[in-house]
Amino acid sequence: MEENVSIKVNNLSKSFKIPEHGSAVTLQEKFVSPLRKKKYIQFNALHNLSFEVKKGEFFSVIGPNGAGKSTLLKLISGIYIPDDGNVEINGKLVPFLELGVGFNPDLSARENVYLNGVILGLTKKEVDKYIDDIFSFAELTDFADMSIKNFSSGMQVRLAFSIAIKVESDILVLDEVLAVGDGEFQKKCFAYFDEIVGKKTILFVSHGLTSVKKYSNRVLWLKEDKSYEIGDPKEMVEKYSQTF
Repeated sequence: MEENVSIKVNNLSKSFKIPEHGSAVTLQEKFVSPLRKKKYIQFNALHNLSFEVKKGEFFSVIGPNGAGKSTLLKLISGIYIPDDGNVEINGKLVPFLELGVGFNPDLSARENVYLNGVILGLTKKEVDKYIDDIFSFAELTDFADMSIKNFSSGMQVRLAFSIAIKVESDILVLDEVLAVGDGEFQKKCFAYFDEIVGKKTILFVSHGLTSVKKYSNRVLWLKEDKSYEIGDPKEMVEKYSQTF
């Protein structure tokens, strides 16, 4: 892989087996017909996808629900294994993908910051140094000692994102970080983007097309038929917007 490339996706494909509609087996049906089995169909999330993300590039992924956006990010982050193809990463990648990754519901928010921080590569001393800033950015200072299981989904996402941005990384993978939080939290996110543009490689999934146009260098548009286009942010957003 070339030195100026952070992420290289080569002929990537991923499918899942999902229960066929109407084939679910209830407990009663299992008792009456113990040999009856669920029927599955294959859902192709991604097919033969290839692209590169340059170092320092803000690269966004757009598309309708079910087009494979989150699947792509999980493949790039090493959470899923591809059926075909491969992903090459050049640098330290920190993913922010979904609610509660690394959080233990039986621990307090403060304890989870230490746990999640260590998982992402921070030392205890670094967490000690950043912990007040983490809770402040997440707007959760008054809730630091509350059990994480009592947090709303938005509170958990804000906290997870606030931890992720404190980790030294070359590549940030962000999935719908702007979908939660109030206007003040979103302003903080935008200010953070302004600060890191060109300094880190950002792979960004969002339904917020205004943000995609403002920050992106290039945009990948994943389509329902598993085809895709890559191009100028304004052009890709306008073409995508015409589909709904």
